[in-house]
Amino acid sequence: MRRPTPTRLLAASALGVALCAAAVQPAAADDPGIDIDVVIEDLGTPGSLTLTVAANDGVTLTENGSNASARQFTGVTPTITVTDTRDPADLPAGSFWAVVGQAGAFTPAGGGAGFGAEHLGWRPRLLSDTTTGSVAAGEPVSSVVADGSGAPAVGLLGQELLVSTANAADETGSWDVNADLVLRTPVDVAAGQYTSTLTLSLFDQS
Repeated sequence: MRRPTPTRLLAASALGVALCAAAVQPAAADDPGIDIDVVIEDLGTPGSLTLTVAANDGVTLTENGSNASARQFTGVTPTITVTDTRDPADLPAGSFWAVVGQAGAFTPAGGGAGFGAEHLGWRPRLLSDTTTGSVAAGEPVSSVVADGSGAPAVGLLGQELLVSTANAADETGSWDVNADLVLRTPVDVAAGQYTSTLTLSLFDQS
């Protein structure tokens, strides 16, 4: 075997450098290529059924309409809004929603015994138009110290209807409602400041 001469080694090294240089050459501008295009459809945001209450600092009831048989205090709730943005086609037949209210007992600021929520009544009012008539305010409820209106004298001790729809698929949109509040107590109720909380709940049957 003949040993390589320095001249042959130099030639082999020069060839290797030339091959490496050829491997990193950029593609020519006219090389063939394939454009890729795609359209991704918007999935959209699913509709929802929500309940909101306008910003407020609470409701202060003021004495109005007291007589020899009862002390009476009145006020109005903030505006309550129900919004339904669901697709009617997605709602099963017979679906409906309802907002009910229930008050807690009136407790005195200084502690001690107060009186129950059965003394607080309300008269709900639908403030928005309804295009189909499917949305309606609830019936009035009177205090257990009846006001003579003929409304059920049960107060807001249990869950009473504020607003509802007969068929959710009939009408979607947004509706405002509020309620006149009437607190009626015996004339011998102890003087003082009392506090209660009115809790609103949205039920969806779909």
